[in-house]
Amino acid sequence: MRKCDFANIAAACVLLGLSFGAAAQAANDPYPTMAPLDQYLIANKDAEIALARSAAPASISGKADVMVLGRDGYTAAVKGSNGFVCIVERAWATPSDQPGFWNPKMRAPHCFNAVAARSFLPTFLMRTKLALAGKSKAEIVQATTSALANKQLPALEPGAMVYMMSKQQYLNDQVKAWHPHVMFFAPVGAEKSWGANLPDSPMIAADDPEEGVTIFMLWVAKWSDGSPAPMEH
Repeated sequence: MRKCDFANIAAACVLLGLSFGAAAQAANDPYPTMAPLDQYLIANKDAEIALARSAAPASISGKADVMVLGRDGYTAAVKGSNGFVCIVERAWATPSDQPGFWNPKMRAPHCFNAVAARSFLPTFLMRTKLALAGKSKAEIVQATTSALANKQLPALEPGAMVYMMSKQQYLNDQVKAWHPHVMFFAPVGAEKSWGANLPDSPMIAADDPEEGVTIFMLWVAKWSDGSPAPMEH
């Protein structure tokens, strides 16, 4: 597991659940099992649609498809026209060895571009189906990694990215809303070729081997509603 080498990427490592000493943290996981399903659901469908759209500026999210979580998985709630898909991810999107994998408070609005919606989002949708079917963390990881290896899930396409600019996001109990940012996806091991995690580089990166990607994060100055965000945490 990669150690986070610089102070300016520590928050990102916590966000992604890829911080040094993860096994020790997992031993103290306050959410060792899945909570009752109702704790993960948002009762008001319109509220979940609005939260999902808050991931990106209205010029993007206002024309995007929107999916909402139900008892059997995510379903289409709004049909858009620009190829983007907005969704509120739940905690099983995080790496399985991290505290918070079953945290029912996590609400992470994402707005994926068309490339990411085709080639990255299906992995999370599969994890969701498995979680709602009562599968364990180990079973979820085994099933999704096997599906990626066997090409039952699509291979990552170049150009995949996602907006995460919601002021209402709750990413975990440590960083909560963290900072508005955009993320880019590349094959595992792409960190060096992007110049990420170097002194004074604005690009933050961490590998997510369970989903077969390197995730690159770039802070932006404003939340999706246009209000300014702090540049230091």
